[in-house]
Amino acid sequence: MPANMDQTIIGIIGMAAYGLHILFRAWMSILEQEFSDIPGIVIYEDGYGVSRSSDYIIYSVEAEAIDKVVAQYGRATKKHAIVGGQTSCKAPEVAAFERHLPSDVEIVSCHSLHGPNVDPKDQPLVIIRHRASQESYDLVRKVLLCFGSKMVVLTAEEHDRITADTQAVTHAAFLSMGTAWRANNQFPWELTRYVGGIENVKCNITLRIYSNKWHVYAGLAILNPSAKKQIRQYAESVTDLYKLMLGGHKRELEKRIKTAGRVVFDAAGREGEPLMLSDEALDQFSLGKVPKERTPNNHLSLLAMVDCWWKLGIVPYDHMICSTPLFRLWLGVTEYLFRNPALLDESINTAIEDHTFRSDDLEFTFAARVCALFSKVFFIAQAYLLHCVVVQGWSDCVSFGDFSSYRDRFEQIQSYFAPRFPEATRVGNEMIRVLVEKT
Repeated sequence: MPANMDQTIIGIIGMAAYGLHILFRAWMSILEQEFSDIPGIVIYEDGYGVSRSSDYIIYSVEAEAIDKVVAQYGRATKKHAIVGGQTSCKAPEVAAFERHLPSDVEIVSCHSLHGPNVDPKDQPLVIIRHRASQESYDLVRKVLLCFGSKMVVLTAEEHDRITADTQAVTHAAFLSMGTAWRANNQFPWELTRYVGGIENVKCNITLRIYSNKWHVYAGLAILNPSAKKQIRQYAESVTDLYKLMLGGHKRELEKRIKTAGRVVFDAAGREGEPLMLSDEALDQFSLGKVPKERTPNNHLSLLAMVDCWWKLGIVPYDHMICSTPLFRLWLGVTEYLFRNPALLDESINTAIEDHTFRSDDLEFTFAARVCALFSKVFFIAQAYLLHCVVVQGWSDCVSFGDFSSYRDRFEQIQSYFAPRFPEATRVGNEMIRVLVEKT
């Protein structure tokens, strides 16, 4: 390695949103024009030039493609270089590095826990020292300081477990909401019952997820070994609570929900602590006109989230140091509901007595259960039945690791909501800014 960072040559294979397209000649003229005026930047035709010349190489490709790309260019890696990746799922990334890189190459990976439209300053950035000397590890840290992020040191296994705890179920919930709204041919911000308060967060996060690249969520759901259990439990929680609602079993429903709330929130020592989100903060981020009177909602998605955390023994506050902005928003609204006794009682009463959201809850339950079928091949018969209700279910694409089908499904729903993405991104960025200031 060079004696100091000024002499270090940093190489990037892949360009995040561009994915693998950077490796093809079609992008050469675009990239050369974009970076031609910046001294010291060289655009290579493929990853071989990057691998042979760079002291620190970052693979910025999708988790699905990481093994193929490292297999192609890894053996050309400069002797004693440092290699890392930016995938959201580290198990396949580390496995690819161990399989295809020369033994003298050091491995230090990273992962910024936020989307591309979020300012990285003060956001968590995980750094993973998998196989590296102290000198090489320190150099990578110096390079990454330019983001202004909060560095969190984890192993690859810890990273995948925590991202599964904080992201897998969160994504499943909002993917299911989008699926349900699309199935009912609804733009929720046009319905007064989905405007204001907690509903603003649901709409904004759902649109924010669908405005991003499909592969971010597919990689986490399919390739993260810790994610399947969480997604399956969330679906079971949604289904169990929905059955209690349909059966009118108020006492059972109330006991289960409040038991889960006590375990998740009281055990975390949140009693007396200020809420992460206030009424004012929730109401100001609306995509539609806020009605004079709020429509009571049973908030099945939120009730099931806390039930899921309870069943899995997850204390969500334990992961705040390396949580994404979306997870903090999701935790903020669940906390807002469960730490407001009157609102929680209203939610339980609405679940039993008010059928306003019943058709939406039906589609949401179908969608959540289909998400859970990601991990179990033997659920094919059940997936076939749900396929009729949810158009093209998520089950086949994830059960079989079918990224192509996952992409098709995601992008169909994405195109449905696309006209509101610019406004949702603007409102969502402001929402995240306010949340970051409070947390």
